[in-house]
Parts: sequence; structure tokens; C-alpha cells
Amino acid sequence: MDAKPSHARALPSISRRSLLASGVAVAGLSALDAAPAAAAPRIAPQHVFAPSVGDFVTVRRGSFQLHGKPFRFGGTNCYYLHQQSHYVIDAILNDAAAMGLPVVRAWAFADGTGAQALQPEAGVYDSAAFDSLDYAVHKAGQLGIKLVLALTNNWPDYGGMQQYVSWFLGLPDDTYGDGTNHDLFYSTPAIIKAYKAYAHYVTHRLNKYTGRQYNEDPTIMAFELANEPRSRSEKTGVRLLSWIKDVSAYVKSQAPHQLVAVGDEGFYGDPGNSDYPYSNYEGDRWKDFIALPTIDYGTFHLYPQSWGETLPKIDPVAWGTQWITDHLANAKRAGKPAVLEEYGLAINASTGVADTAGRDAGYSAWTGAIQSQGGAGDQFWLLTSRVDDGSFYPDYDGYRIVWDNDASNPSNSTARLLAVHAAAMAEQ
Repeated sequence: MDAKPSHARALPSISRRSLLASGVAVAGLSALDAAPAAAAPRIAPQHVFAPSVGDFVTVRRGSFQLHGKPFRFGGTNCYYLHQQSHYVIDAILNDAAAMGLPVVRAWAFADGTGAQALQPEAGVYDSAAFDSLDYAVHKAGQLGIKLVLALTNNWPDYGGMQQYVSWFLGLPDDTYGDGTNHDLFYSTPAIIKAYKAYAHYVTHRLNKYTGRQYNEDPTIMAFELANEPRSRSEKTGVRLLSWIKDVSAYVKSQAPHQLVAVGDEGFYGDPGNSDYPYSNYEGDRWKDFIALPTIDYGTFHLYPQSWGETLPKIDPVAWGTQWITDHLANAKRAGKPAVLEEYGLAINASTGVADTAGRDAGYSAWTGAIQSQGGAGDQFWLLTSRVDDGSFYPDYDGYRIVWDNDASNPSNSTARLLAVHAAAMAEQ
């Protein structure tokens, strides 16, 4: 999901959520050419840990395992952990723990000139700006929460692929257009080199709070290649598949203990199918992605309202249930776990979700399908909590879920439903 406060779009130019985090600019830099060979800045740790393989999430016979036992989960997303105060990070992760959510997905990128940029220039990494991400990994580990960290963004929020294209090619942003410029991210050698250098830096960064490199820390369940990668200008999917094959092998070599996933939406790339998410419009080929040996599990997202799957012709909830069924069946045939790692219904009567009760019914149907059909996990979009002034993080895109520990509060019904689901997944 891209981060736009405005959810409106004209299909199929999809624009959802654009959120700019506040913060202050900092410095402390390293060069691109040196990055692949250089370890993260060595901040003297209090303790040095060797990785314990049994503490990492693994895949065996098409399922996740942890400590030698099956691991299924109901989790969530909170993309903004990487640019927040310790108070905000504590609030989010404490709420996730209170809900029994064992997996949280977050961003591990912020490129360009924005406040608290992790990579303010290509190949320049601001070690001080990584404090929030370091602390989030530390805090999650204390709570027993696993993290899924995405390494870049299809969308221009927090820089992402378009920032690399601007840095190296000087071309304007056409992410929401035909993607001709944007998609050069996947095939320009200098950009691929820079992406790999950043992946090396993140995986080898020494966390000052834990004393571990990221690639030694079992708190990090997986590294994702990108959030929602698409290659709209090349609809066969060959270019994107080639990029995924290349960089997944690289990331796997840099973080051999962690899982590697694409982070894509699950678009099928079928040129003969007119239904947008099943078609080849975005240049994705989900079944081919999960077949790659360097991809450990499949990811797919679910936003039927944004994808045009709405009344009066289509029931978005029923369509979404079939979308889940199709992906779980495909994953089973591929011998890989599959995670519905983003999903959301916005309350909008014209699309078939009239109120909170309607949304809850939809989420109940979808999580029920994951649970009953053997899905490895699901992660709703989006858990938020308190910010520094004590208020709740704004509901920019209509998908916000908050946990206020008040079972009598009707607005908390969705959070309670998802907590019950997470407990049921953990018991199976």
C-alpha cells in the first residue's frame, strides 16, 4: 500500500496513503562505492551475540516454523516505526503485544531529502537517523515480536524507487502514469548496485541497542525486497521477475538466517484476464515469484475497493475471500507459505461497507478464510497508537485500527476481533 492521505484514484492508477513523518535532519555518512565492502558503523555494544538458529523463523514443508513448532500468526503493519520517538515506538509495539500480534511489518527505508532520511543521498547512510529503527528492533525483541522489514518502496513516499531513478537518471516521477521512468529502477545497473549497497548496509548494520547486526537478530523474521513492486511499462513481467531473481539471491546471501519475500500485492499477470488484479496490467507474475528458490514465502495484499471490485457488480468481501482462496491454493501447489500481509476495507456505503459492523464482517470472513484454509499468516493494515502529544496517530487512509483496551468501546470492535483471530492462529 502506498502512503497517501487521499484514497481516491482512477482505476488502475492506484494511489493510497502518503504520510510524511516529522523529525529532524541529521548527518554521519558513508560512500556508495565503499558501502558493499563496509560494515555498519561499530557502535560499541554492551553485549555481543551469536545468532541462535532455533530462534529464527524458518520454512519447512511449506509452513513456517519457530523453535521446531508450526508458526501461524495474525499480525499487522506499522510502517512508520523507522522515523519516530521511542515513546511512539513503545506505544505501537506495546499495543501489538497486548493484542497478541506476533509479527509487525515496517519500513526500513527513507531515501532523499526528507527529515530523518536513512539514505539522504545515493550511497550515503545517516547512521544517527537509524536510531528509531534500531530501537524498534530492540523493543520488538524484548516483547517477543517478529519484524518484517521492507527495503524500498514502489511508491514515492519516503523516496523509494523513483528517488533512485531521480538520483541516477534525473528523470521525473511517472509512478502513477505509464511507469516508463519508474521502471528503469529494475534494469539500470547503477541503480541495482546502489540498491544492493543499501541492502548490505541494513543487513550488516550493528544495532547499538542490541549489540547484534541486523542479519544476526532473530527478531527480524524477514527482509522484503520492496513494498508493492510493479513494472507497469513492461507487462510481460520479464523485467520485474529478473530483478526479483537477482536481488533476492543477493539479499539471501547477506542475511542467510532471515527469510526473504518480495512484498508484492499478488497480481497474477494473466494477459487473458480482464479483472485488474488478475491481469498483466502491472507487470507482476505472482506464481512465478513464489516459485523462485530464493523467495521463502509468498505475499499478497487485498484492497478490493481500491481495485474497482465494488458494488453494484461485485461484493468486495466475497471477491476478497476468493482472492485469498486462489492465493492459498497456488502457494500450496508451489510448496511455499503465503501471507496476506496487507488488507483493508474503508467504510464507504457506496462500495458495500456501510459501517464498522460491515467492515468487521468483512475482516471476519477474510481472517476466517486464512485460518480455515491453512494460510500461514495475515497482517491487517494498519495498527496505530499514541503519538508524542498523547493523541492517536491520524487516520489518513481510513484503515486505522487502534487498541484502547476498552472492551465496551464500540469503535474498538475491529481491534478485538483481530486480537481474537491472532489468538486462534497461534493455537493452531
